[in-house]
Amino acid sequence: MVSSKKFIGIFIALIILSGVLLSACSSGEESAIHSPYAGEEARGIKALSQDDIEGLLAGAGTPFGGMAKPAELNGYPGPRHVLDATEAGEFEVTDEQKAQIETLYKEMRAEAISLGEQIIELEIAVDDAFTNASIDEAFLEENVTKSARLYGQLRVVHLKYHLSMVDILSDEQVAQYNELRGYTSGDPCNNIPDGHDAELWKQHNNCE
Repeated sequence: MVSSKKFIGIFIALIILSGVLLSACSSGEESAIHSPYAGEEARGIKALSQDDIEGLLAGAGTPFGGMAKPAELNGYPGPRHVLDATEAGEFEVTDEQKAQIETLYKEMRAEAISLGEQIIELEIAVDDAFTNASIDEAFLEENVTKSARLYGQLRVVHLKYHLSMVDILSDEQVAQYNELRGYTSGDPCNNIPDGHDAELWKQHNNCE
C-alpha cells in the first residue's frame, strides 16, 4: 500500500493535470455489450472520478453522488452551505451561531479530509494491484473492506455535522435554508416545520 501522502499528492496532481475527461469515441452501431464505463479506463484511479478525488481531498460532501443526502434532503442543513449563504448575504445568523457553525465546519472538514486521503490511498493500492496483475483474493478483501469501512465513517462524519446544525439554527432558519436550497416553495402555509402544531402555525402565519 502506498503510505506517502506526498506521493499521493503528486500522483493525484498528475491525474488532474492530465485532464482525464476523455470520452469514448463511437463509430457506427454500438455492441450489445458496449460498456457505460467506456472512456473510464483512462482514469488514474479507476474506481474514482476526478470529481470524487477532488471532493475527497477537499473534505467536501460531493463524492460518490453525495455523502449527506439523507440529512440534506430531510431538512438538516449543512454547515458549509449555511456559511456560504451567510457570506452571500442571503442568510442571517447571530455572531454566536456563526462562531459555532464555523467550528463545526472546521472539525468536519479536518475529519473528512483525513478519511478521504485514506480512501484514495487504498483505491490506488487496489488499482495498482489489478494493473500489475499482482492482485490476489486476500489483498482484495483486506483493502476493499478497509476502503468500505472508511467510506462508512466518512458518511457518518458528514451526516453527524448536519445533525448538529439543527441544535444551532431555529426552526425558521431551517425552513429558510430549505427554501434557499430549492427544497420547498417558501410558502409557510405549505411548509410547517416538524414539531409545530399545524393549526397554530397556520394561524400565526395568517393562512386561510
